[in-house]
Amino acid sequence: MADSLPNINFGFDDLRDRMARFTEKFDHFIDKGRKRVLEERNHFHMNVAQLQEDQRLRKREIDSLNQKASSHAQTVDKEATETAEMHAAIASISQQRDSRAQHRDRIRSEIATVRKHIAQRVSAQQQHARDLDAQAQSNIPELDFWQSYLGMRIEGVGIADRLKFVFTHLDEKNWEREAWFDLDMAKSDYRVVSVRPKVEIEGIERCVEKLNETRDLGPFLKGMREVLIAAMRWDVGLGRAAS
Repeated sequence: MADSLPNINFGFDDLRDRMARFTEKFDHFIDKGRKRVLEERNHFHMNVAQLQEDQRLRKREIDSLNQKASSHAQTVDKEATETAEMHAAIASISQQRDSRAQHRDRIRSEIATVRKHIAQRVSAQQQHARDLDAQAQSNIPELDFWQSYLGMRIEGVGIADRLKFVFTHLDEKNWEREAWFDLDMAKSDYRVVSVRPKVEIEGIERCVEKLNETRDLGPFLKGMREVLIAAMRWDVGLGRAAS
């Protein structure tokens, strides 16, 4: 009797290998994201340094203009005491001085605005980097759970930044029946490229919109699983109606 029992292979070794490959790819993806953030941050710091240098140059120009204005004022005062015919020239120089003062005030206002924008951008970049690190740490155990207990596996599609999420155990009549979707993560806004079986586009859009807002894979995978289950039930209903 024991010799007649079939050999059961649960595929744990294969699953473990797939999980290890996925973890390696996911770590590579996170590392690449961090490098990209560091590169953007370094580029931002270079821009800040350039703005500071421009600020110093403008300050020197303002000081030079102030010195010229003072020199002109002294010249005008001296000429005003010597002859009344210089009143027209004095008025012209006074207008130039006022114009330069206005220009200086505009530059000061622009410098204050630039400093404010720089501070806001630095704060936003730092917060973005912290959010990416935190989300990366939370997504890894979430994916492990889905693959280990909820009948999901992740496959490559041969294209960079594209992953195929395959679900089983969705159809109560056929637990081996597969449903899947292809997720494109090449841009900041993720998108579902293709899906089987055919599902309602509104359901996918809701899931993807929430993913792009939170970058949390857990609720996204849960929502997509529900969308796929609904699609399978619809297919089963159509099959019964046709029969």
